Amino acid sequence: MNPETFNMSIRKFLKSVGVQSQREIEHAVEKALADGRLKGSETLPAKMTLTIEGLAISVAIDGRIALE
Repeated sequence: MNPETFNMSIRKFLKSVGVQSQREIEHAVEKALADGRLKGSETLPAKMTLTIEGLAISVAIDGRIALE
């Protein structure tokens, strides 16, 4: 294993996850605001699950997203 390649691969994956996740969340919040399902002052519970096949790993990460 090349530690530098491994580290860069993890960073690239996490950057992609972060960018795509942010876009999806922003789109969903904008739609919910437009539809009247959100008022814009909520704090939303969030959960992300990291699964890596071949390593038998599945980790849930909980958090909160505040709109105001």
